[in-house]
Amino acid sequence: MSLLEVRSLSKAYGIQNIFSDISFQVRRGEKVGLIGPNGVGKTTLVRCLLGFEKPDSGYVSLTPGERIGYVEQDTGLGDNTLYEELVGAYGDVLGWQQDMRRLEAAIACEKDADKLEKCMKDYAQAVERFERGGGYEYENNVRRVAFGLGFTAEDLTRRTCEFSGGQKTRICLARALIRQPDYLFLDEPTNHLDLGMVEWLEDFLTSYSGAVLVISHDRYFLDTVSERILAVENGTIADYSGNYSEYMVKKTEKLAAQEAAYNKQQAMITKTEEYIDRYRAGIKSKQARGRQSQLNRLARLARPEDTKGFDFFMFNPPAECAERVAELGEVAAGYGDKTVLNNISLLVRRGDGVALVGPNGAGKTTLLKLLTGDIMANSGKVKLGSRVKLGYFAQEHETLTDSNSVLDELMREFAFSEERSRHYLGAFLFRGDDVYKQVGDLSGGEKARLALLKLMLTGANFLILDEPTNHLDIAAREAVEEAIMNFPGTFLTVSHDRYFLDKVANRVVALESGQLTEYAGNYSYYRDKKAAVAKEAAEAAAQSAVAAKKQNSNPEKLAQTGGKAANWRKPDTAKQAKKLEEEIAMLEHQLTALEVKLNDPTSHEDAELSRELAKEYEACQEKLDEKYATWLELTE
Repeated sequence: MSLLEVRSLSKAYGIQNIFSDISFQVRRGEKVGLIGPNGVGKTTLVRCLLGFEKPDSGYVSLTPGERIGYVEQDTGLGDNTLYEELVGAYGDVLGWQQDMRRLEAAIACEKDADKLEKCMKDYAQAVERFERGGGYEYENNVRRVAFGLGFTAEDLTRRTCEFSGGQKTRICLARALIRQPDYLFLDEPTNHLDLGMVEWLEDFLTSYSGAVLVISHDRYFLDTVSERILAVENGTIADYSGNYSEYMVKKTEKLAAQEAAYNKQQAMITKTEEYIDRYRAGIKSKQARGRQSQLNRLARLARPEDTKGFDFFMFNPPAECAERVAELGEVAAGYGDKTVLNNISLLVRRGDGVALVGPNGAGKTTLLKLLTGDIMANSGKVKLGSRVKLGYFAQEHETLTDSNSVLDELMREFAFSEERSRHYLGAFLFRGDDVYKQVGDLSGGEKARLALLKLMLTGANFLILDEPTNHLDIAAREAVEEAIMNFPGTFLTVSHDRYFLDKVANRVVALESGQLTEYAGNYSYYRDKKAAVAKEAAEAAAQSAVAAKKQNSNPEKLAQTGGKAANWRKPDTAKQAKKLEEEIAMLEHQLTALEVKLNDPTSHEDAELSRELAKEYEACQEKLDEKYATWLELTE
């Protein structure tokens, strides 16, 4: 059985212990989510599994012959073309191919019988390795995977630096998938992907035959993909069966049981200590000493971890404003000659929680900038209602002062007391000595929490939020969700966090192809409605195709319509594809026959014959590549 086994793994940097005595197994085909707060060592653990870092103790074993693919967070790409980047996944195979070419040249020129025999043996080994590594199929595999991930034939010649962040993530994913690894490790794979690509990735991973270990803070993604959760807790691993939602239920039950056991033991300790104090010097002193000995030997239960997230509090009610908070009326906007939004209209009412969704590049940021006044519309009306005070959350956090402490950031700007400042900061997970940290030393996630808290305290009654959960771990996302759900004003948010949108939004506005479509519900409602519309459209198209087929098959009706039924007829590519498949099968048969000859040492006794075989094989491979490319274009 294919198995990745981790035993007693420990890792520390100096005096800082990252994790200790971690043990678990992952079997082929399992889909495992690896979760935990930022900075607990999830990426370090994965790098130890891959052998990129050496653990201080313990070991990692993998069934011999199994391959691992890895897509790391924010991978740097070189200045290669897309094709060169993807072919790089076959580095070992290309090396064996070079060995084959070198040995073919040596065999053709070698006169010494002993040296020739050695070259022949080396050549046979190189051919075997090349064949076993998929050398005869690698070029076709590169194209097949690239096209499957949405790249075109033209994209293969583009430099990787020219692609967007989401496309670069797909490039890294394609590079990992080309060799169809038995184990696929993914570190925050949904970063930079729009919702459509995230949903594609979910579908792909759920049907992937190999094992998947994914680090993610995307709870919706973890619910869809994972069937098991490994949670990094207090420097060790807790193993839970089920997806993220099931993990949350089981963890809550586990913590409740730990809390009950801890409280019960504390009550017993208190009662025993009272007995000892009462009878320490009396006639029951012997019994008191016996109970003291029992108490000394008692294995004390640790206090359960503090899972407390958001401290409930009500924000000061913002000033009342008009019922119609913001309006866009038949607005067109863009940059230069490029129109991004075309004749769109939107109304945001008081108390609304609106989620703005759409693919990357659809114009979501442009719409936000129209509302904030950063850009002007080319035509149409943009209006904020009476007494609307707008607050904007940008990902750059320009409102923060790096030289302040976290506590001073609130006390100086809002003239709050220390107690009140700590109360608000605690709700956003700044507790204890965290409030004395310099703002400039905070992580991206910590800055996001602080900036959002300040925004909510400004008295704004209409918040515009651009990716408010970016860079946040799960606990921080939950704190932000609770804060927004308790915010008494109106907000419009752009986010790729579907779990977040499900909790906070009561309306979804989808921006696609420059047009807005509204849905009166949260993200799941929007997704269900969209799927239903797509299903209806597919059924209508199928019915039309059937009707067109019947019309085309009836000569009398065709004559009556003057041949108009031809307008329904789609180009018949089936025959072309079938013919190509037959030609591909024939070429593959010829290649197999040539491979047998190339692997036969007697074929290389005649240098001229050896060269002719190599040329014939190369020409046959080129023909096959051309046929495959044509077939892929046809079927696409």
